[in-house]
Amino acid sequence: MFYRKTGTDTGVGTENQRAMKALVASGTVTGLIGYENGVPVAWVSLGPREDYPKLRRSPVMKPVDDRPVWSIVCFFVDRSVRGKGLADRMLRAAVNHARSQGARLVEAYPVDAKEQTDPDAMFFGAKSMYDRAGFREVARRKATRPVVRRALRPGRPAPLQRKGG
Repeated sequence: MFYRKTGTDTGVGTENQRAMKALVASGTVTGLIGYENGVPVAWVSLGPREDYPKLRRSPVMKPVDDRPVWSIVCFFVDRSVRGKGLADRMLRAAVNHARSQGARLVEAYPVDAKEQTDPDAMFFGAKSMYDRAGFREVARRKATRPVVRRALRPGRPAPLQRKGG
């Protein structure tokens, strides 16, 4: 909920849970959930940029231009399933979902660190993951935080499964 709110009061705990439930109850798709063997183990938050008012004032994530974009602002992958390519599959699913909703441009704000970074600090995702998915850097306002984009064409979604898996 952090980027969906404005000002310094971003709420915590049950307040944010109630706000998220209200969004979902209103029909807003706030993100996608990834499952392994029927258990939820991953999450990606995405939507039209205007759904995230806090991005407008961010020194790193402020708009690059006036083009309408969908923003990917948060990833979570449970520790028990990290290293299995689930984040890459969630990114493909996010791109496919945005395309299915009419998006023609998807933007994200990954971490591009030279040294190994604590996985818990990687909730924006690694730049290398976006590079593999065809995103291109369009701005860099902080050394380790590029803004990346991928243009989308209407059509067939990319497969979510890896070949052979």
